Amino acid sequence: MNRPVLLVIAHGSRDPRHAATVHALVRAVAEQDLSPGLRVETAFLDFNVPSVPAVLERLAAEGVREVVALPLLLTRAFHAKADIPAVLREAPASLRVRQAEVLGPSPLLLAAVERRLYEAGLTPADKGSTGVVLASAGSSDPEAIAAIAETARELRRTGWCAVRPAFASASLPRTEDAVRALRADGVRRVAVAPYVIAPGRLPDRIAEGAAGADVLADVLGPSPELARLLVERYDEALGAERRPVARIA
Repeated sequence: MNRPVLLVIAHGSRDPRHAATVHALVRAVAEQDLSPGLRVETAFLDFNVPSVPAVLERLAAEGVREVVALPLLLTRAFHAKADIPAVLREAPASLRVRQAEVLGPSPLLLAAVERRLYEAGLTPADKGSTGVVLASAGSSDPEAIAAIAETARELRRTGWCAVRPAFASASLPRTEDAVRALRADGVRRVAVAPYVIAPGRLPDRIAEGAAGADVLADVLGPSPELARLLVERYDEALGAERRPVARIA
């Protein structure tokens, strides 16, 4: 029996770096041989091609019967709750589609954040003297905001002297405000860790807000931890008892 196809659904962006990073992350699943034989497809909600409907139509035409749709999102906000379920409900009747959970929260995300901080020049020995601004894109959804705050608390528990959440849009504080707050608290070294998957307008805004920090890490991108997390969410979706978004006719 053929395994269900994993369909990674990204938001999309006018910034070409966004799609390039998404494709690199999907390639990392195969390159790391994380799930041999797993077919992974990529689609975008907006701005980029292929679109979600186009990929679903193509898979149905190829005779694919089952798909696991994975939102490439760190929190459950509007796209995961409304946009993606709506587009999946329009899938061809021959496809059985299950929507996987978003990526966060997960210890793998914390590990990816720390990987980027170390790549930016920090070491585990720096944790006790370094405060981190965990800077996300931002959301007006209270559940998403609470999830970022909890992720910041979990990151703090790994040994950093302080961790503050920040947002590039929709919510406060902004990255620059969180940097100043850590300075006011007497933190010796301040690092900004973008809690975003791919480059784009909002990550650029995070970088601008990090001007007063000592260290700016890179976006999470195609890190080994994120690649493993894609497969983990796929496996969880197949093992969970949940109603599929669309059933075989």
